[in-house]
Amino acid sequence: MDPHDDRAAARLAWARAATKEPALTLAPASADASFRSYWRGHTSEGSVIVMDSPPDREDPRPWLEIGQRLAGAGLHVPAVIAADANAGLLLIEDLGNRTYLPELNADTVDALYGDALDALLRMQRYVDPAGLPAFDRAWQTMEMELMPTWFLTRHLGVALGCDGWDELELAFTVVLANIAAQPRGFMHRDFHSRNLLVCPGRNPGIIDFQGAMTGPVTYDLASLLRDCYIAWDDERVAGWVESHRLRLLHAHVIGDDVDTDTFMRWFDFAGLQRHIKVLGIFCRLMYRDGKASYLADLPLVLNYVMKVARRHHELEGFAAFLATHTEGVDLTHPRP
Repeated sequence: MDPHDDRAAARLAWARAATKEPALTLAPASADASFRSYWRGHTSEGSVIVMDSPPDREDPRPWLEIGQRLAGAGLHVPAVIAADANAGLLLIEDLGNRTYLPELNADTVDALYGDALDALLRMQRYVDPAGLPAFDRAWQTMEMELMPTWFLTRHLGVALGCDGWDELELAFTVVLANIAAQPRGFMHRDFHSRNLLVCPGRNPGIIDFQGAMTGPVTYDLASLLRDCYIAWDDERVAGWVESHRLRLLHAHVIGDDVDTDTFMRWFDFAGLQRHIKVLGIFCRLMYRDGKASYLADLPLVLNYVMKVARRHHELEGFAAFLATHTEGVDLTHPRP
């Protein structure tokens, strides 16, 4: 029996014991970009999910701890029925499989995003960020440096010389300065359409929160409204951003001096940091982990990067540099 078979047998045996259902079977529910996997089983009381999070690859303890913080603030996260953190196995509530992404359209988006923005405001007001890792300058830089390694060099075959690195470092410095100017608080870090579930009566269900950190006030807002998997027109996004700014102002999360232009600038740069990182991560998922599907989303992510860079004069050189290496290139095609 190979290690995968061993793990599957251990997972099933644990789930049967945890549910007291000796005939329980498990079927794949979903997987994500990490080493975690999710399995659905049906019991006499309804369906449940087994999260398999091998501790040597994806320690489940942060998921448990942050989930408690979110639940304590009144947010809808999966309830934990049973857990063996040492084994990396959790039995959790099944919130269903209706992720936001396929349900979003011009007719549904205002209602669905309205619920998501309500949840985000609650997170930013009431979830205690104490003790969480800091989304600091070193972390932000490490993430952005994934882009030249995996997107430019590995995916596009660009040989970066001193001039290229100078342009990147100048852009990164501008991004870092604009993030540093923002108030900080709880940051989900992956608050987007694939991690929000449509849950009638208590919408949305929130998942994949184990990477939470203390970070800038606009980061999760940018993750949601400039989603890497679906895009909305600029005017609509600006309206949502301004509405959220006013609610943060009323809740005293930001100060009276944070006007519309300042907040939008913060939003732009927090999103830019994220999208620079994602260009690298999506390529790393392809070339290191064999997950080719993420290449299909590179054009949208690059479009976000280019639009924001061209909007801010400090980044004109960065935009021109990227354009030189990407115009006319099929980003969705893997490089040998």
